[in-house]
Amino acid sequence: MGIEHTSTSGLWAGVDVGTQSLRVLLVDDHGVIVGRGAGRLDSHRSGRRHEQDPEQWWQVLGQAGREALADAARVHPRPAGLVRGMAICGTSGTFLLTDAAALTPALMYDDARAAEGWTGPGQPSWPPAKLAWLAEHGSAPVRAGLATGRVRLEHCPDFLAARLVGHRVATDWSHALKTGYDPAALDWPAASPSGVLPDVVRPGTLLGRIDATGAAHTGFAAGTPVRAGMTDGCAAQIAAGALVPGSWNAVLGTTLVLKGVTEHRLEDPAGAVYSHRHPDRGWLPGGASSVGAGLLDRRFPAADRTRRDAAAARFEPAGGIVYPLAGRGERFPFVRPDAEAFEAGDLVDDDDRYAAVLQAVGYVEKLAYAHLRRLGARVDGPYYITGGATRSRYWCQLRADILGHELILPASAEPAFGMAVLAAAGDGPLVAAAERMIRPGTVLTPRPGATGRFADAYARFLDALVERDWIDATLAGYAKDVPLVGASGGAA
Repeated sequence: MGIEHTSTSGLWAGVDVGTQSLRVLLVDDHGVIVGRGAGRLDSHRSGRRHEQDPEQWWQVLGQAGREALADAARVHPRPAGLVRGMAICGTSGTFLLTDAAALTPALMYDDARAAEGWTGPGQPSWPPAKLAWLAEHGSAPVRAGLATGRVRLEHCPDFLAARLVGHRVATDWSHALKTGYDPAALDWPAASPSGVLPDVVRPGTLLGRIDATGAAHTGFAAGTPVRAGMTDGCAAQIAAGALVPGSWNAVLGTTLVLKGVTEHRLEDPAGAVYSHRHPDRGWLPGGASSVGAGLLDRRFPAADRTRRDAAAARFEPAGGIVYPLAGRGERFPFVRPDAEAFEAGDLVDDDDRYAAVLQAVGYVEKLAYAHLRRLGARVDGPYYITGGATRSRYWCQLRADILGHELILPASAEPAFGMAVLAAAGDGPLVAAAERMIRPGTVLTPRPGATGRFADAYARFLDALVERDWIDATLAGYAKDVPLVGASGGAA
């Protein structure tokens, strides 16, 4: 694996529970990754439902933890004894209900079973909508437990942390956000279901220490501190180093998640933008789009991506435009539960269509920055990019061209790395730990003339959204006219 030899006084464990895999990283005080472990997770979709088995999280955590420790043992003879702390991130909005054991599967972040007719707070894929659905349609024990407050909502990291330390734990204010927690008031709303929701603490807070059962299962030493984490999008933001005002991180994988830093909380009447609270000070606004590489996986399942990328370079811009949704509904930079993928224009073949998908994700990303700037955010950068799609250097370059802005590929972009940094920070300042542990990345500069080459296609893309009433003409006009370079925020 090419582990770099290092000496250290401590190691930090970061755990990332994703849609398709669980990953564990062991990182030293200087940000050097000394151990890796990973295991596959299964995801079950049926109609609008999307679920995972929380017991599989636990089993894979044990496997991946031992694998990471064995990997680190090539550098450190007894790595478990060097681990000074652990933090866990999960997909934002994923939760289950528990009593003495799990009463439900994990309802995933994009599970849309409650979308029909939801008029309550937050988006219909967020936990409050699904809690209301479970209160009406869940099993008899679930309905009774919600009515009496005997069941407890646990986000993915809460479930795993509780298993590690042997008792229930608080959640962090990052995972709690979509569940309805008010990060400004630092409290749950008064109308929240009594007894169901967990206590909430600052990310980095000590939740407990790994007990004998947790140690036997994972290989980590009993007594190892387990600290409150953040969502996977925030974890990737930490790993990138986008932690000061004006900086942003775009995570592009199955979907696109964009997060940045502002001194003041952004207010978005449309509900597309939500703001996590910064563990130090300020806010982490952003949103999660449903576009991304998911449509590529579905539309071109056996594609040679390297060949496709080379072919796509012949279509700049593509002969038509698409909106690249793999399923129904969009969440950011606008909220339309009824949105569906579309094509418009003259796409001559699958290479042209593939190019149109890559470009469309760049257009959505550019629109998102325009929307954020219109709300008052600084969007002058730096811009970091992370996620599985960054393996395509062509797509990375294309996004820089469309945005007309430098993009930075961080040296260690994995959410699990961000959790290791958070574990190292603990109760102290996160920015200081990040400055110590995060290494410089690779800078991608827009190619000369490339941004202008996509201007007309981007304008047609925006017009197509206006025609479908997905965005208003004012936002479209603003997005066409305002460059990102040098943009310092301010509502229009």
